[in-house]
Parts: sequence; structure tokens; C-alpha cells
Amino acid sequence: MIEVNEQQSEAIIGSKSFTAVAINCAAKAGEWIQSKRGSFSTLEMKYSPHDLVTEVDRGSEALIRNLVLTHFPTHSFLGEEGVQAGPEASKQALQNMRDEEYLWIVDPIDGTTNFVHGFPYFSVSIALAYRGEVIVGVIYDPSRDELFVAEKGKGAYLHGRRTKVSAEPTLQQSLIATGFPADQNYALPVNMKGLQAIAPQVRNIRVNGSAALHMAYVAAGRLTGFWEIGLNSWDLAAGVLMVQESGGKVTDTNGKSYDLAVRNVVASNGLVHDELVTELQKADAAG
Repeated sequence: MIEVNEQQSEAIIGSKSFTAVAINCAAKAGEWIQSKRGSFSTLEMKYSPHDLVTEVDRGSEALIRNLVLTHFPTHSFLGEEGVQAGPEASKQALQNMRDEEYLWIVDPIDGTTNFVHGFPYFSVSIALAYRGEVIVGVIYDPSRDELFVAEKGKGAYLHGRRTKVSAEPTLQQSLIATGFPADQNYALPVNMKGLQAIAPQVRNIRVNGSAALHMAYVAAGRLTGFWEIGLNSWDLAAGVLMVQESGGKVTDTNGKSYDLAVRNVVASNGLVHDELVTELQKADAAG
């Protein structure tokens, strides 16, 4: 399973072992998820036919919650499966908790639809915010056993090696990712306008079904950028820190600085950021 080498331990584990706990939680949740691939027993629709949940999602979240609160019983916890479905409920849940001193923000399986279909692109996303600012981010891809870790001010790492965003200078040379939002009434139509506008201007588009992994791939230089309308804090928080600590840039789709309430996001290597934001705005696709 996951091994944290000495270089990684020295570089990023500190701050009362917050990062070590996040890594341990991601590892154990990933192991649980892998053990259930192809054998889940319940499948439910939440907000739309694109928004699914299984007992594996709930089990992963319970496992992470229990581990976190065992180590830090006074901390607060915001997990996707503990929130009612739909964008309004998600916004309200964050609003109720965003001022907590220490808030763990967790997506127990980002990419449940992929998990359900056996498509190996899903992840565990764990972030810790201190007074509204993300200070630790961990994204674990159990299918590839890839562990992405970031700690504020100390860089971002993939299995102990520091990550760095890509060097493409223009959209024309860029590989950009996006998603198909679960909200069919608002977010999906807006995102489709963006897709239609951006696709002809870039090298290619990828839509793989896990916003957290897309963000991690921007941080690692595998993608030049990513945008999507209608995401939640648990989709983004860990990945935002990774992109920033890898030298990239994250804003909302209007170019304003990221905070936990941002739902319409643009992440990039920084070099193409303004161009991507401008083109989304010109297409009336910024939300």
C-alpha cells in the first residue's frame, strides 16, 4: 500500500502531525474502496442521475471521520455524504461550518460514477482548513496507488517528489480538463457553453470524472488547466492547495481569489490562466 519515504516525512509532516493523519486516513480509505471494487451492494441516486452514492462512499467517509476525530476530537468535520443532496444544501453546510477553527473537508470517493462502472479514475480527497484557509491537502488514487500531498508553505509532493505545474504558455498548446456537473438545470448547461468555446482553442480536452484528480494532475503538470461550474468545497479544497504549492494559480471563473465558498473554479499553470478566464467570460460560461 502507501509508503511515506523519509524525504516526504521530513518535507511535509509536521503541524501536530495533521498531514500524517490525513495520509493515514487516505491510505486506509483507499484500501477499503479497493476491496469493494465490483462488489458494492447498494446504489442510490442523490440529486440527479449523475449524482450517485453507494455504501462504499458512506463507509469510506465513516472510516475517515472516525480516524480524524480519534486524533483530533475537538476538530470539525465536513464530509460529502453527511450533507443533503443538491447545490443549496451544500452551500448551506459549508456556510454553517466555515468559521470553525479546524475543519476537515472530505470527499470519501470523488468519482463515484467511475467507481460504480469500474472505470479506474476516482480518488479520496482530504483537506484541513484552519480558520477558513486550507493548510493540508491529500488526494489518493487507489487504482494507481498515487498519493498527492500538499502542506501550506512546504510544497506539494507525489510519492515524495515535489510536483510542479506544466510550462505551456498558451491555450493553443494546452491540455485542459473539465467535467459534466450533476446539476442539469444550471451548472451543466453553463459548463457545456464553456466546453464548446474552449475545445477549438486548445490542444485537447479531457473529461475524466474526478475534479480532485483533475486538480492533482494540474499540480503534477499532467494537465495545463481545469475548470468546472458548480463544484463543492470537498471537491476542491485539497486540490487547490496542491496547485498553489506547485506554482499554479486557482481562482473562481471571474478571476477572483479562491476561498472555500467558490463553486465555479479555474485552476491552471498560471501562464494560461487569464486567457482561460477571459474565454469563459466571453462565452458567457463563467456562471
